[in-house]
Amino acid sequence: MTDNLETGEPLDLLLARQPVFNKSQDVVSYLLLYRNDDETAPKRINDHLATSSVILNTYASICEEGQVRSLPCYIKLTDKTIMAENFPELPKESFILEILGHSEVTPEFIDRVRELGQQGYRLALSDYKFDSKLDPLLNLIHILKLDIQAQGLDKLPKLVQSLRKYNLELLADKVETKEEFRKCHELGFALFQGYFLSKPEPVKGKKLGSSKVLLLQMMVELQSPQATAQSVEQIVINDPLLTYRILRVVNSAAFNFPREIESLSHAISLLGFDQIRKWVSLFLVTDTQDKPEELTRSMLARGRMCELLAEMLGREQPINNFIAGLFSKLDALLDMDMPDLLQQIPLQSDVKAALLNHEGQLGQILEQACLYESGEFENIDLLLDQAFYETAYRHSLNWSQQVMASLSDK
Repeated sequence: MTDNLETGEPLDLLLARQPVFNKSQDVVSYLLLYRNDDETAPKRINDHLATSSVILNTYASICEEGQVRSLPCYIKLTDKTIMAENFPELPKESFILEILGHSEVTPEFIDRVRELGQQGYRLALSDYKFDSKLDPLLNLIHILKLDIQAQGLDKLPKLVQSLRKYNLELLADKVETKEEFRKCHELGFALFQGYFLSKPEPVKGKKLGSSKVLLLQMMVELQSPQATAQSVEQIVINDPLLTYRILRVVNSAAFNFPREIESLSHAISLLGFDQIRKWVSLFLVTDTQDKPEELTRSMLARGRMCELLAEMLGREQPINNFIAGLFSKLDALLDMDMPDLLQQIPLQSDVKAALLNHEGQLGQILEQACLYESGEFENIDLLLDQAFYETAYRHSLNWSQQVMASLSDK
């Protein structure tokens, strides 16, 4: 798979995004995360928001069913940033301003929030707690974010009832499991944020379907020193759809081979085993129809980021980092516990160690990518200059978008 995407100059700020879902588990917006323990961070994020198209072109962009569109982004703003005289003029359809629950709610602050709302900005309040000082803000904001872990699920019904008079959109934050998602859905929450998509709901005794078994047989063959294009072909031809998809990949504009493809084995030879391994992995994770696209998208982006970091570090066989990153959410995709799943998948031992315990060099890079995605920038053991992480992450988002588009017409 070639990479012809332009990601622009690296930002001087670590930046990641987290999806916000609606009741149908479709992504409707993103939360932008940036390192906030730096005193200059608010000013720097303001500068980027005011002058850079990188954020909107990459961090707010999404590909669904082959179509690319932009989604609004939540951006957390400190009191100092909100009150600043040089507050940037932001495109109002692209950004939702998030006020922090621990803001100092002075009359001047309330006036400023009212002014931003009158200017047409969508306003959200996060980290809400029962505090009468925040009541004036509840009449000005549009979205209220409730940390369901801090509030406690048992207390949510009463809290939700007390908030109905404000006619707010309620966003359930820190939703960690599908069961929590269902409960919040029933309580009337409209928006959801958290890692519930990344957690499996294990089905006891579940076995992989025949199409996935075939893909895994290909992976076994591709790892064999004796493998040839012809031996791989003998597995692929058992599935006409898979044969078509591989030929379609070779004929795509991304590869632009000047010669006519004479056979499936010829196509495999032209692609090379590393590319075939990557595409087999992609087919495996994109063949699950009952899961939200965001899960596949995040798996692709994580795999590519791991591969890029490995390349930047000069590690051997970066393709294994790609597979480790891609498969790190395979348990959620297939609703199987990872240990049970790995018993059915013929992966190399170092890949399995990385997936189970973040062990070894593969596990080290996988852990770095996971921390970056979640915005835990302070916990990253920077193996490279931080600008490389931001560039790798941004590139992985662009790359995953390109792949989602190319796989949309199966």
